[in-house]
Amino acid sequence: MATERAPRDAAPRAAGDIRSARPLVLGSPLTAFVRRVLSILSLIVLDLCGLVLGLYAAFVLRSFYYGNDEILWGALWRAESEWLPFLALVMLLVFWRAGLYTERERRGGGGRILGSLILVGVVGVVYGVGTNREFGTYGLAPTAIVLSAIFIGLLRASYDVVTGDLLRMAGVRRRAVLVGDPDRIGHLRRILGEARSGIQYDFVGAVGPSDAGMELRYLGQVGDVPRIVAEMEVDELIVAEADFDDRVLLDLVDLAHRRGVRVRLAPTTTELLTQRVDYIAGQGVPLFELRPPAFVGTDWIVKRAFDLFVSALIVVVGLPLWLAIAAAIKLTSRGPVLFRDRRVGLNEIEFEMLKFRTMRADAAELQPELEAENEAKGALFKLRADPRVTRVGTALRRLSLDEVPQVLNVLRGEMSLVGPRPLPIRDYRLLEDWHRKRYLVLPGMTGLWQIAGRSDLDFDDLVRLDFYYLENWSIWLDVSILLRTIPAVLAGKGAY
Repeated sequence: MATERAPRDAAPRAAGDIRSARPLVLGSPLTAFVRRVLSILSLIVLDLCGLVLGLYAAFVLRSFYYGNDEILWGALWRAESEWLPFLALVMLLVFWRAGLYTERERRGGGGRILGSLILVGVVGVVYGVGTNREFGTYGLAPTAIVLSAIFIGLLRASYDVVTGDLLRMAGVRRRAVLVGDPDRIGHLRRILGEARSGIQYDFVGAVGPSDAGMELRYLGQVGDVPRIVAEMEVDELIVAEADFDDRVLLDLVDLAHRRGVRVRLAPTTTELLTQRVDYIAGQGVPLFELRPPAFVGTDWIVKRAFDLFVSALIVVVGLPLWLAIAAAIKLTSRGPVLFRDRRVGLNEIEFEMLKFRTMRADAAELQPELEAENEAKGALFKLRADPRVTRVGTALRRLSLDEVPQVLNVLRGEMSLVGPRPLPIRDYRLLEDWHRKRYLVLPGMTGLWQIAGRSDLDFDDLVRLDFYYLENWSIWLDVSILLRTIPAVLAGKGAY
């Protein structure tokens, strides 16, 4: 379907939904997804091996403690197997929650492993007491914790060494641009060294006030960053201390995140966006990452697959209902069954959003006469008793059935099941500049608007809900919104 830019000057067009950007130096999203799955599975196997070895060694030491001359290895394994399934499940859940299966740079070390295993041990003891199991000695739990931590730590360290070597052999590199004044860039370049967390750095160049004294290739000033990011394949912007205007730096961060580029600050950098800072441990110098307003890469693949599966299911299962609605619309009013509404979507590009027609065929021509009666504030047009709505349309709107054909937009990649609601052209023209961040992601059939009052909220409050969604997005948030949409629709609150 042909699309065009919305009738207003817009921000530079991003490459796509910011959540679809590829993860750092890992190639295409599909390749990255496969590598992440293999990495997680490898760590899970190693952790389970470490738990088995640690628990078994603890049973062996207890047997020595009681002075048994002959160790019954089979009996010890049977004793361990009684505990292993429960402890393995608890350990995996605790490790996942502790971030021990995240990307290489964010995974904790021995301290986090030990802390997580202590929690697993406490849960195990409570489970044992609650099920009246015979402990023999309560020293078994702390012994098993320490030994498991040692085995898991050693196995994970070996994994990091091997995979780090494989990454270097495969030529995987992190392409970085340093931003700041020459002295700070030179100092930061020397401290960072050639690698971080097993991944080699490829310093593309430097951005600063001038090229005087620059040790790296000079790429331009801060104002040239949009061009640099667009023309070069950059994975990171590492910002050193410099006399940048706060607004300039904030715009730089926004632009980088639109392009899927990570932004990291040296520790002496001005404290901007502190609510979005993650500490990234490393060699030589710590860096602080300014989180993009959504997770990217592998979660996006899961989201898109989920969108396609559910949308296709709705089309197939709901076909009889679709035919009944189409017949009701056709028999009660003149005009087409489907209404193609021009909306503004991803990157402020227009598209045709599909709906079951709920108004008279000449509704658009009648709207200027009703503007004075508009009951909504800001860039919205709403009437509780809109005279253009048909009788069938009133019933469809009451249950939001008029929105169902938008699953076809989802299948075409123009929308998602969950996201900020796309606005009509009339409403878009009235937006303020600060509202436009909502166009960084695909618009959705439902979102926080629908479950938080729907049409009863002021427009600025609705936009703030969109921003909350962007800042906190995850596939689980999408699932939660979908589940909460059902009772919101059945209750009919704010639907008109």
